[in-house]
This record gives sequence, C-alpha cells and structure tokens, in this order.
Amino acid sequence: MSTPGPHDPWSDRPEGWQQGQQPGQQPADQWQRPPQPGDAWQQPQQPTGQWQQPQQPTGQWAQQQWQQQPTPQQWQQPTGQWPQTQPYHPQPGYPPRQPRRPRRRGLIIGLVAALVVAVGGGATWIALSQSSGGSDTPTEAALTLASSLGNADVVGVLGSLAPAEASMFTDPVQAVTDELKRLQVLDASADPNKLSGLKISTANLTFDEAGAEQVNDHVTITKLTGGTITVTGDPTQLPLAKGFLDAVPGGLDSSGPETETIDIGQEVRQSGEPIRIATVQVDGEWYPSLLYTIADYALQESGQKWPSTSIPANGAGSVNDAVKETVQAVLDADVRRVIELLPPDEMAVLHDAGPAIVDALGSDAEPSGAKVVDLQTESSTVDGGTRATLTSLVVQGPDGETYSFKKNGSCYEATVEGESRSLCAQDLAEQLADEAGSSLPGSVEQVLEHLSAGVLAQGVGVIVTESGGKYYVSPLRTLVEQGVTVLRALQPGDITALLRAAR
Repeated sequence: MSTPGPHDPWSDRPEGWQQGQQPGQQPADQWQRPPQPGDAWQQPQQPTGQWQQPQQPTGQWAQQQWQQQPTPQQWQQPTGQWPQTQPYHPQPGYPPRQPRRPRRRGLIIGLVAALVVAVGGGATWIALSQSSGGSDTPTEAALTLASSLGNADVVGVLGSLAPAEASMFTDPVQAVTDELKRLQVLDASADPNKLSGLKISTANLTFDEAGAEQVNDHVTITKLTGGTITVTGDPTQLPLAKGFLDAVPGGLDSSGPETETIDIGQEVRQSGEPIRIATVQVDGEWYPSLLYTIADYALQESGQKWPSTSIPANGAGSVNDAVKETVQAVLDADVRRVIELLPPDEMAVLHDAGPAIVDALGSDAEPSGAKVVDLQTESSTVDGGTRATLTSLVVQGPDGETYSFKKNGSCYEATVEGESRSLCAQDLAEQLADEAGSSLPGSVEQVLEHLSAGVLAQGVGVIVTESGGKYYVSPLRTLVEQGVTVLRALQPGDITALLRAAR
C-alpha cells in the first residue's frame, strides 16, 4: 500500500462524512422516544427532523396519534409552525376518524409484506411458485389473497400477486435457502416451498365494492371493511440447524405459540377508514399488489393523489449502459431519468407514481457536477436477471479532477489527485477488527477475514433486467443480491461462531 505525500487528499473529508450528510449533522431519520403516560406537556420546538407529537398527559396510549415527519425543505426553512396536513373528510358510510393506533394498523397492512420481506433474512421464507392466474375483478383479486392467507397457503399468496412482482420476490429464494443450509443455519430438511413457524387465518372478510377507487386504467384500490385476521407464531417450528440453535444466546423461546387476533371492523371504526389493498390489471386479469399498496399508503399519508400521468420506461441499450446511465442520473440528481431506467414490469408502481416523486424530490436535489467518463462491468447470469459486477469507474469531478476506481482480483484500487491506494481483503479485515476493538476472539477475526475476502472477490454487483430489448436496473433485486453476496462470502460455522462470541 502506498504512503501519501505531504498532502493527503483522502483526509479532506471531515470525520463522520458520508454522502448526503453535512459534517456534524445527525442522520435525519432518527425518532425520539414515544411519549410515556405521565410525561409533562411541553411547547413544541422548531422542527429538527425528530418529530414527536405533543399531547396532554391523559395516561392513555389510545389518545396518541403520530404525525408525518417534516420534509427536508421544511427542516431547512423553519417557520415556527408545524407543517400543515391535509384536512380529513370522512367517506360516506364511515364515522369521523378517531385517534388510531398505528402499530396495530401497520400490522394489518404489513401482513402480506410479512410473507415476502424475509427474503435473505432466514427467519421465514416464501414458496417458489409461478403465478396461478388472476381474477376477473379487483375485489375478487383481493378476496383471492385473503383466501390464501386464510388457508395459510403461501404458494397461493405469491401466486395471487402480480406476476412480475411475485417473480421478483421468489427468484432469489432458492439461492438464499441453499446458502443458509451451507452455513448451517437451516436444517438440511428445510424446504423453501413450505412456511413453518407462522400461521395466518382469516374469517368473514368483507369489502366495500361500491367504495373501490379506480386510480387509472390498470390500478384500483379495494376497501377491506370487516372480518378478523389471526396470526400465530411459534419459533420452535422453524427448521433451524441444531448447532445454530445451541449457539443462540439464551436459547430459543420455547414457551409455545403466541396468537393475536385483529378485528378489522373495530380497527375501521376507530380510524374512520377501511383497509386499502391495491390491485393491478395485467393482460386482462386482476392481481393484488404489495408494492402498489405501499405506494398508495405513502401518497395518502403525504396528502397526495395518484398522478394522472406516469413516467414511461426508457431503458438503455446494454447491461453496461444501464448501470452507467443510472450512475450518471444519480450524480445529476435527475430523478426522472432514474425512474425511466427502472424495470417497467416489476417497478411499474414507481413509473405510475413517478410525477409525484419528482415533485417531492426535484426541488431538493442538487446535481453534483460530476461526469462519468468511463464505467465497465462484467456480466454473469443470476435468477431473474444479469449481475453486472463493477470492474472500473472513471469520474471527472466538477473541479475537473479525475477520480478512478478499479477492481484487481480481490483488491480495489482508487486514484485521487494522482495518488493511488489499494484496499485488499487483509486490509479490510484489519480495519474491521480495529473498529470492533482489540479484544476480539480469534474465531471472530477469522470470520472477518472470510467476509472481507469473499465480498471483495465477488465485487459490487448490480442486477439488470431486460424488457422489450431494453435494459433496466432493478433496485430490489440489487438489494437482495447484496445480502446474498454476504452469505456467499461466509464459511460454514461462521454465523455460529459469532453467536458463541456474543455469549
């Protein structure tokens, strides 16, 4: 490793610097402790990015209501007043909205998400399946999803989602399961086609068909108004490897299954709003959509409506160009171009919500002034797309200075202002060990060596998909790939070694 001269360009960045954060600035996504019963009421101060709704000390949690976090623009221009929210107008047939409990409502909305967001987490996994076909109407599509939940039918749940969305969640599952078996976290008998440790049952679910909202020609929001959902969890039923269980600090909770039943009708009466489930039409059939449901609630909470127009997809001519153009769009703070380069099938929701996203982010985004001079990747096939591994990058800064980044085997070399530095597996392992402290057990140091060598050897991978002869960067597939990259880097026994060290 070369030694810097009298002027070290790498030391110009202040301590704690990271992209999008000013020196000394705390991250903006921190929240304060929720108010406790008996806390004294205080006059709200200027918005600081940590928002807490003031309330009179009633001693009742039911009176608490969260408010939306202020936008970056509101932080930068404090006015001494809280940001104004949109007035609420009850829908016909529903009582005025009462203070709601967001944790329970979030649980209801997240029940579908709970079956799919665990990809790469290892606690639960989802079935490998293809779409089982859509429904004739939006309400039938939502009921199909409800029936799948009621039967604890994971295959049916995924089969009822929009095809591209289902594929995005299911494609990585087999790879994750195989890695967790190799790492001796899951038992050899673990089957990704079966869900164990979690059971969801439903009864008497009802929808307000007359109140369904048509967003556009292919998206309709259905309204769940009644019935019950019961969730039973039993961690002892998870097919975890014995060695992993023995290493878990404190052991696995064996007190038996825990069950909670949610009365949808009661939640609707308390909130004054039905549960919204988005459905999308694909090739003449309707499917429920997790991503559109999330986006719909995000727009509702921010007081925005679905845009009347969308941002059309406009992909690149090759896998390499898709990555290069995406990087340049990010450097230019060109939100619209970033959305154009997202897959038109699995990320259709961001194309439809695109104008609202551009309006929300466009005024705060500032171009960096940097230009991508050259970017090169190596392609390899993965389930559902192509892994583009970054091998070299040359960027010209706004000051005209050139910065380069190159992969050399299991090392990365960076050049700034004519000075080069290398980062290899051993260097990264030593840095991680130094940050963790000098009292690390030898087994943990070995894990860090495995992790460093494996991650650097694989490199930074971006998942690109093809549609209609154009290429697009898939953000969710890329995120999952980063988790799989870490799993591939580890060796059998590494995770249990970390758990034993934690004890």
